[in-house]
Amino acid sequence: MTAREFSLQEPIHAHRLRVLYGDTDAGGVVYYANYLRFCEAGRTEFMRELVVSYRSLEERGIILPVVDCRVRYKASARYDDLLTVETSLVEIKAVSCRFNYRLSDEQGRLLALAYTTHATVDRQGKLTRLPTEIIAGLQKIAATP
Repeated sequence: MTAREFSLQEPIHAHRLRVLYGDTDAGGVVYYANYLRFCEAGRTEFMRELVVSYRSLEERGIILPVVDCRVRYKASARYDDLLTVETSLVEIKAVSCRFNYRLSDEQGRLLALAYTTHATVDRQGKLTRLPTEIIAGLQKIAATP
């Protein structure tokens, strides 16, 4: 694991969410797979505020499925915790993009680091390019390597 693997780059979008009872296991600890749902919430709001909503993309016939992901767990979140999901777009390519995430609790304790890589596909599952204006919007906010 390299430091860059999970690094966030400006702009960083912060989304807050509360852990629901259904997000936890019998011990009141967040079930491990739900961290990816929290990342999805952060990514959705990042896109909505800075580029375009996912709904708008889907109306154009574009879907961004996750093709690669990783979560590095540092501490457990629990029922009713208020979390912050920080999201940043770190890479944009012709038919894919990558987001990095930092999840923390109200006290600023690091809970998890994560990334997701997304392909750009049409409704038939065929790789496709994003519309020019969306690529331009993404490139404006994507950090340069």
